[in-house]
Amino acid sequence: MKIIDSISPDKQFISLEFFPPKTREDWPVFFHTVERLARLKPLFASVTYGAGGSTNMDTLEIVSRIQQEYGIETMAHLTCLGSNTDEVTRFLLDLEAAGVTNVLALRGDLPQDGSVETPLPSPLQYASDLVNLIRESFPSKGICVAGYPEVHPEATSLESDLSFLKLKLDNGADFAITQLFFDNNLYHTFVRRAREAGISKPIIPGILPVVSLKVIKRIVSLCGASIPADFLAELEKADQTGGAAAVQKVGVAYARNQARELLKAGVPGVHIYTLNRSEVVLDLVDGLLP
Repeated sequence: MKIIDSISPDKQFISLEFFPPKTREDWPVFFHTVERLARLKPLFASVTYGAGGSTNMDTLEIVSRIQQEYGIETMAHLTCLGSNTDEVTRFLLDLEAAGVTNVLALRGDLPQDGSVETPLPSPLQYASDLVNLIRESFPSKGICVAGYPEVHPEATSLESDLSFLKLKLDNGADFAITQLFFDNNLYHTFVRRAREAGISKPIIPGILPVVSLKVIKRIVSLCGASIPADFLAELEKADQTGGAAAVQKVGVAYARNQARELLKAGVPGVHIYTLNRSEVVLDLVDGLLP
């Protein structure tokens, strides 16, 4: 079933994102986490593509198992950078054979070692190209794309960034999920500007609970997000006085307040970047939805 068909203005939801474990030995722990979080009845779960050095076949097996064994509609991340049309089509056919209907279409990050040249000798240079391929070749697929409340790091301007989001959606994507952000005003402004640009499809806010000061500083440096000064100061104070456990407590409480305020403002739902941490997510969502 396409995820977009389950998104309703009458019922808000939570959804989850997992990343594949680095090794097969870690799979039992991973699926125990999935089992615990399945009790939350998320509208869907997404699985990142080849995270931590794993392969697309890991993603394929994981999304299949989550859907078949835990009854959660799944969405496989799919990147196109450095891939050709045949490779992408083969993976989409494998997803179809496994009964996985939904895809998050992404360009993918440029390798830091320069192993992928730009422009690429391929028709799949951007996420909009990937969306177009999926919609034309697999019309029954559900397609999601990414949006950037603080503008994609490589974008030349806010206007051009919004134009690329609109192109992805116009090419056939059903909805968007945002990159992480820590100021809800950024999300609301992003949605308002998107609507003014002619984008009418759902834009789901992505929420990341901070569990490590070192990790979150690295993440925001890579994705172009920012941490509000008062929140950063609170995290640093927690780190100095109570260490990692105190940072996590502050980070989860902040994410819970973010999600609560967004839901109160009427967003369709919130997408939670789980970090594969079941206790963190269970704490975060406690009391969020009826």
